[in-house]
Amino acid sequence: MSTETTATLPSLTELLHQIQLDIGDNIELYLIVAFMAAMLTIHGVAVLVIASAFHAIDRFLKSIPHLAGASFISYFIAILLIILTHITEIIAWTYVLVAFSVFPGITQTFYFVGEMYTTLGFGNYPLSSAWQVLPILISFSGVFSVSMSGAALYSMMGTLLTRKPGSASPSA
Repeated sequence: MSTETTATLPSLTELLHQIQLDIGDNIELYLIVAFMAAMLTIHGVAVLVIASAFHAIDRFLKSIPHLAGASFISYFIAILLIILTHITEIIAWTYVLVAFSVFPGITQTFYFVGEMYTTLGFGNYPLSSAWQVLPILISFSGVFSVSMSGAALYSMMGTLLTRKPGSASPSA
């Protein structure tokens, strides 16, 4: 048995108070939280539009008997569009952090955002205590965006895999 003293765990109130002290009056951080919410909303709408377009194109292509496999092409186009939305979000995050001068350069900011958004977390980026919650916010944004994208792609793939060869689209 260890003779070391164990630190007592803070209450939730104490923890939140300490985080608030670290953040201080960083109004920019609250703007970033609003930006994160907006980005997640925009991403959700973009993924819905891409998925809806895929399903509409898929219904059309199923009605043409000699275009076997064309739906897989539309699926890969949907994948590329979803990847493009993620890259666009990483760039948007980069510009927001550059505007708030979180890091001295745009390249370092881009790498930081990319690592946090993808939750790779490879680099060592020193942040002031006012910005230490930033990686959590960007990571949440990335995790939820990727989850929405994955759900949509899963739905699209399910459409392709459950189709019977040579079947025409059922009338809606």
